[in-house]
Amino acid sequence: MESFWLLVTNLGRDEVFIVALALYMWLVRPRGGRDLGVAFALSYVVNTALKFGLDLPRPFTNDPGAASEAARATAGGPGLPSGHAQMAATLWGGIAAQIGRRGVWIGSLLLIALISASRLVLNVHFPSDVIVGLLLGAAFAGLAARGHFPQEGAMRWLIPAVVLLLAAFLPTGTPREYGAALGMLAGFWFARPTFRPPGDVTGRLIVALVGLLVVFAVYFGLSALPQEVRDLGLVRALRYALLVVVAVEGVPRLLRRWLPEG
Repeated sequence: MESFWLLVTNLGRDEVFIVALALYMWLVRPRGGRDLGVAFALSYVVNTALKFGLDLPRPFTNDPGAASEAARATAGGPGLPSGHAQMAATLWGGIAAQIGRRGVWIGSLLLIALISASRLVLNVHFPSDVIVGLLLGAAFAGLAARGHFPQEGAMRWLIPAVVLLLAAFLPTGTPREYGAALGMLAGFWFARPTFRPPGDVTGRLIVALVGLLVVFAVYFGLSALPQEVRDLGLVRALRYALLVVVAVEGVPRLLRRWLPEG
């Protein structure tokens, strides 16, 4: 059964979150997707700060045999709170809270429960790690549904500039998650979705396929930078900020025929 739970737990990977956020914004709710992206980035910042600030152990910290090598490979950094549980609850809970339909709620809660359970079954988190992660994720999901993140006038530029300045002063050796989280926050705060989702199945397929090709070309292209360069706090933040801006503004301009101004 471990292969099944590894498959489930990998639904909490960055690449899956990128796909889900992008498709939700392009195909469902552009402005809601931007709010969800800001809340998701804030959740990521808080998770990273707590995880590395508290520096609490995982079940296999003192006994590597408590979890398989494949399971340990899915566990980066200290234990509490569970990033998989928190970010899954933020993303899928935020989508369900914005849409508000029973079927979406059921599917989202099932996915959140499976991802959270996988962290316990694989023995890479204590129950307290997962519970705290779920509670924090629920709070940020509520923020995604009800929060208003001002973007008028100077606020559109000032907040991202401050966030990127903070990333520039991250000390050497700071965990790379800080740069990624701050870059996502800067990108989503700055980005302005002004398009409407496609109205037909063909348009949706074209946007999904071409859009994801563009986004992952940027994602993997920027990952090809030399290790010592891409792990600098500011560089990592700029990579993720650029990725978000390409997804929110670049793809719609490229696919204007199917993502018209709204």
